[in-house]
Amino acid sequence: MFGHRPDGKRLRDVDAIVQITPYLMPMRCDAQVFLEHKLDFEMLTRYIAEKNKQGEKVTFMQIIIAAYVRAVSQHPEINRFIMNKQYYARKNCSVSFVALKESQNNDSAEITLRIEFDPSDTLFDVRDRMNGMVEAGRNEEDDVFVQKLAKAVLAVPGLATVIVQIVRFLDRYGIAPKVLMKELPFYSGMFITNNASIGLHHVWHHIYNFGNVSLFVGLGSVLKEAAVDSEGQARMKRWLPIGITADERVTSGAHYAAFFADWVKCMNHPEQMEVPPETVRYDKGVEYHVPKWAELQAGKKK
Repeated sequence: MFGHRPDGKRLRDVDAIVQITPYLMPMRCDAQVFLEHKLDFEMLTRYIAEKNKQGEKVTFMQIIIAAYVRAVSQHPEINRFIMNKQYYARKNCSVSFVALKESQNNDSAEITLRIEFDPSDTLFDVRDRMNGMVEAGRNEEDDVFVQKLAKAVLAVPGLATVIVQIVRFLDRYGIAPKVLMKELPFYSGMFITNNASIGLHHVWHHIYNFGNVSLFVGLGSVLKEAAVDSEGQARMKRWLPIGITADERVTSGAHYAAFFADWVKCMNHPEQMEVPPETVRYDKGVEYHVPKWAELQAGKKK
């Protein structure tokens, strides 16, 4: 309350032109902008195959999310959100996504996961966190927290409407339960959906007005398009399309441009993410760290 939230720190030195935009566009759906990028599928396939030979298995999703984490480490302005028309610096670097309970069964139930990363994470750190969380979610005999909560509020007619309204009110003033912000996928810097895993095209997904997600990414099935190679010869080339939806109010266009340039660079050159970044930038007064996955697991066993 009064500018204090468990998941963010109120920013008071935002540029006035940027700061006025939530008053002009009070909801995220008012301020959605849509972008598209096509990853070089063949180049990334070669990289993934080479890493596999070295005993380091990685996936396209892990490369994309690791590139996001790396870009955020250099451009913390993107890791902000707006609540009640006020700007906040997020106190974590988090990503949410949906995975199948049974990876090889498209009819399997889905699990929704929210993972917090450290800005210094390498590609392999990101992979380990994702693999660990997905495995834990798939091995749980009972439903994960999100499914349990949804089933509980739907058990009584009308209860879901009341609960959602209460949470919206509490969230607006920064007093929503911290456990919800830690568990619900709507409180992340980025939400990503992998439509390619179920054979669908990429989408420009809406950003939820519930919670504070500021970036939504939709990964689609591989496309084949004509391209000109380095020798000037035309040939068919395979691309991995990504639809990106962003809340334009979060920061200036210049900051967005710099962030996307670094994000694309990291996706095109994943080898750069095999080592930690030389430096990490944070918003003023907002520095956070997350132990590596192995350290987290060791702590649980004690």
